[in-house]
Amino acid sequence: MFDFFIPTLIDTIPAGPGGFFILLVIILVSLWLLGKGADMLVDEAVLLSERWGVPEMIIGATVVSLGTTLPEVTVSVMSALNGAPGLAMGNAVGSIICDTGLILGVSALIRPLPFKKEVINRQGWIQLGAGVLLVATAFIFGHGTASFTHGGRIPRFVGIIYLGLLVLYIMMTIRTGKQAGSDTNHEVTDLSVPADKMQDSTIIILLKMLFGMFLVVFSSKMLIPAVQEFAVRLHIPETIIAATLVAFGTSLPELMTGITSARKGHGDLAIGNVMGADILNVLIVVGASAAVTPGGLEVGVSFFRLLFPAMLFILCVFKCSVLFSNKFLKRPVGFVLLAAYVVVTVLSYLL
Repeated sequence: MFDFFIPTLIDTIPAGPGGFFILLVIILVSLWLLGKGADMLVDEAVLLSERWGVPEMIIGATVVSLGTTLPEVTVSVMSALNGAPGLAMGNAVGSIICDTGLILGVSALIRPLPFKKEVINRQGWIQLGAGVLLVATAFIFGHGTASFTHGGRIPRFVGIIYLGLLVLYIMMTIRTGKQAGSDTNHEVTDLSVPADKMQDSTIIILLKMLFGMFLVVFSSKMLIPAVQEFAVRLHIPETIIAATLVAFGTSLPELMTGITSARKGHGDLAIGNVMGADILNVLIVVGASAAVTPGGLEVGVSFFRLLFPAMLFILCVFKCSVLFSNKFLKRPVGFVLLAAYVVVTVLSYLL
């Protein structure tokens, strides 16, 4: 319903300064709803972590990231079905760049993010491996060494394999998280979470999380068509729209969740959400989009020349930062990640 009603409403907005003002109002309202939803989502996710005895990072990498990745899944699958595979692929890759560069960068600049190294290390290898798997698949099933001039492809059956790997990833993450839970349990010290919330049942906590996710996803779906309309009126190419503007719009749930988590001192939740979202962008966003497309997803030349190298670079910077950091992802790391994101975004428009 939202996928039909909201874009249809956006299409009725007139051209000219008045239309741009209306789009601006939609964007501001969407951002306000995003903030409210992210606030609720983070508070309830922390409580759920305590209730289940699972580390916050695991909750962020599974439950929260599944909820906040829904906009990317919706946009990419609908784009693939509507014959715009460039938008689907660009959205997934651009979201990984945005999640790791912009979101973790901004979150670390706001406040150094505490993390548990052994848990982050394990998830980090999966995160980097997912990025490498995506590039390797597009290269192998595309034009091989000619991919830099002819592009590549993600076949339909590979998309189905990705979805199978998604199930294995979630099962493995939850199992290892429960095993680590007994060693990482801690008290919720955030004063912004009222004491009476600790009395809520698990069902109430889950319902509040779902409502927070709904606010985040709904506001994102309001924002995405408005951002796209801006880009279309400025005659920006589809692939660049997907890898920058749409990727930023669909990454807003992770951005707001990351900023809120950092502000409230839950670094594990912020990092886990981003890492989980990056993995899900490959396994479910690309996987589902390729699975519903008979010919698979075509991967344009721009991915091999710019977007894939940029994605792998940012993932490697983050991985190295974790390896050489001790308990905190500090502000200098945040600056490097954010700078890398800005450079990639600028190059996307210039090239």
